[in-house]
Amino acid sequence: MKYRTYLLFGAPGSGKGTQGKILGAIPRFFHCACGDVFRQLDTRTAVGQAFLEYSSKGELVPDEITVRLWMARIGDMVGSHTFKPDIDSLVLDGIPRSVHQAEIMRDMIEVKRVFHLSCPDRDALVSRLKKRALKENRFDDANEATIRHRLETYDEESKPVLEFYGPQMVKDIDATQPPVKVLMDILQAVNE
Repeated sequence: MKYRTYLLFGAPGSGKGTQGKILGAIPRFFHCACGDVFRQLDTRTAVGQAFLEYSSKGELVPDEITVRLWMARIGDMVGSHTFKPDIDSLVLDGIPRSVHQAEIMRDMIEVKRVFHLSCPDRDALVSRLKKRALKENRFDDANEATIRHRLETYDEESKPVLEFYGPQMVKDIDATQPPVKVLMDILQAVNE
């Protein structure tokens, strides 16, 4: 059974996590943020060390590790009945992050819509991420050089995922709007 899925997609700092948390609070939506899966890893383990090694440089964790961790997390959520795939829609942010991940996940998820939270102003994203680093104690958002490298990595490796799903599946949403307006745009597109 494929999971009925909505993808929140955009550069680091575009608001994917904010929108995912809000959508996840709505009945029949289940939010899973891949970044949270990684941040909950025990950094004393081999996988935790690998995550630290990549994230501290602003690089993506290899696709196979990422998808394997995501599958384990979703499996735990299904097993605990937190996520009920027969009645819930899955809301993903932070995965798939590459075309290869999207290909690996093709047999696992049925993507209904990709919400591209668009924010072309890179300086605004850097500012958002620095504020988030202070507010949420996120070491991966603290260094400006690392942030800019993450944005370059997004443009090179992640943005092609939009082409993978194609224009009929992708809904561009202006991420510079207030969060409530972004949410309204997402909910309107869910009902289209």
